[in-house]
Amino acid sequence: MSLSNPVNLLLIPPILYLFFRILVPHPTSPAPAASTYSEEVYNWLPAKHPDVIVQKKYTPSSLAEYDGIKNGRILLAILRTGTDGSWGERTVFDVTAGKTFYGPDGVYGNFAGRDASRGMAKQSFELDMLTPLDQPLDTLSDITPAEIDNMRGWHEHFERKYIVCGELVEEGEGDD
Repeated sequence: MSLSNPVNLLLIPPILYLFFRILVPHPTSPAPAASTYSEEVYNWLPAKHPDVIVQKKYTPSSLAEYDGIKNGRILLAILRTGTDGSWGERTVFDVTAGKTFYGPDGVYGNFAGRDASRGMAKQSFELDMLTPLDQPLDTLSDITPAEIDNMRGWHEHFERKYIVCGELVEEGEGDD
């Protein structure tokens, strides 16, 4: 081996490092500590059972119960649309984790317990964006393609961030 060749000079440090690692291996991690399990101090039951979300069909009146006031949980619905503009179901999301936004005092608080499709499509949080509970679901027949894209974007945002817990249907079709 000639040291006058620059490639050989570049290979010397990695070869020396490999020999060093063979002679001096990496220190091993310490053995795990002995178990401290004891029947007297170990309790496998949680202090409180976590809330369970049941997938079901909600009607406007049953969804209204989840407004963050009547019930601690906050739900809202948004219409799912296809990329071709086709209508899907109105997905109900549990947005309780975002109660600072969707709770009674939040910026989007008027959508709690309601169908938020029109408001999200039109980027408006005014009360006139909400269909009265005693009327059929909003057909959204006057929504423009740009507004459909807004609504789709919101639906995708909610799908990534919150739990889907059901579908919004007309009165009389729910699982009540």
